Amino acid sequence: MDEVFKALADDTRRRLLDRLHENNGQTLGELCERIAMTRQSVTQHLAVLEAANLISTVRRGREKLHYLNPVPLHEIQERWIDKFERPRLAALGAVKRRAEEAMTDKPRFVYVTYIASTPEKVWEALTDADLTAAYWGHRNVSDWRPGSRWEHVRTDGSGIADVVGRVVASEPPTRLVTTWAAPDQEGQEDRHSQVTFEIRPHEDIVRLTVTHEDLDDEGERADVASGWPAVLSNLKSLLETGRTLPQEPWLMPSR
Repeated sequence: MDEVFKALADDTRRRLLDRLHENNGQTLGELCERIAMTRQSVTQHLAVLEAANLISTVRRGREKLHYLNPVPLHEIQERWIDKFERPRLAALGAVKRRAEEAMTDKPRFVYVTYIASTPEKVWEALTDADLTAAYWGHRNVSDWRPGSRWEHVRTDGSGIADVVGRVVASEPPTRLVTTWAAPDQEGQEDRHSQVTFEIRPHEDIVRLTVTHEDLDDEGERADVASGWPAVLSNLKSLLETGRTLPQEPWLMPSR
């Protein structure tokens, strides 16, 4: 957490985050156009932001795209804001509102969190129905084989699935790709969104990257922007402490 506050203490780095507020998913060249600074200096500031997990990067061909990552801000909120029952930071609200503004040829949302665990345990937490029920409030049910159906089932005993989809790719314990759809849109592929989980060792911990794309509806994008940081924070807490955070079950929209 010290790295987050250190990164935010610099005016240039805050301005870089402002630029990403305005247009998420920019290249180094695009960011340099808005900052009166050399490419080398901007690169150094971006490295500090990435080390603090405030931005994440995705390769698209030869380009490296930079995205806001609100997960650390969400953790600050839970530790210092919610604890004292104060309103959410206005900046956090801005991040959430702007997160859906990526260009159509870029991932809609890219979130990164670091977990003191192993890839195998993170994979289990994403695919075990009982574990997902503990931190997500929904049971993710499937055999997790490519082509298989999966369901996001309520834990109230009703058996109702709020989201359904197919497993596109399953490579335990490093990569899981699934489609997401509302039950009444299951057969309409153009109404599906896609979620990719990338699990990679990072020194002695795990880097989990979640990419949610193909979301068109503005209301659903807003729900996703608030939902994923909460789910990932709760997952991190469960794996690191054995306890979940006090919050409501989160349901990410299907499309």
